[in-house]
Amino acid sequence: MRRPTPLTRQELHTGLAGLSGWAVDENCLVRCDRADTFATAIGWVVAVARAADAMDHHPDIDIRYREVTWRLSTHSVGALTELDLALARRISDIVGGQ
Repeated sequence: MRRPTPLTRQELHTGLAGLSGWAVDENCLVRCDRADTFATAIGWVVAVARAADAMDHHPDIDIRYREVTWRLSTHSVGALTELDLALARRISDIVGGQ
């Protein structure tokens, strides 16, 4: 498997253009979502865990009752890569338009 390469500023800007609710913070893509119920929030986490395993790219996830914070970064590269944008798109699909 080819090692991912860091995104350029332009690639990151272009990639974020289609991702509602995501921001860059300390070399990570970050998004916070609030579910209607705790069970819904846990359901999101389980669905994202399955998607992340399939991609072999795992986010940092913080869950506080109904609020879930996703932090994405390609740790092996020390930068944001297309893997992060792809997982962000998948999380957005799972969570919906929150």
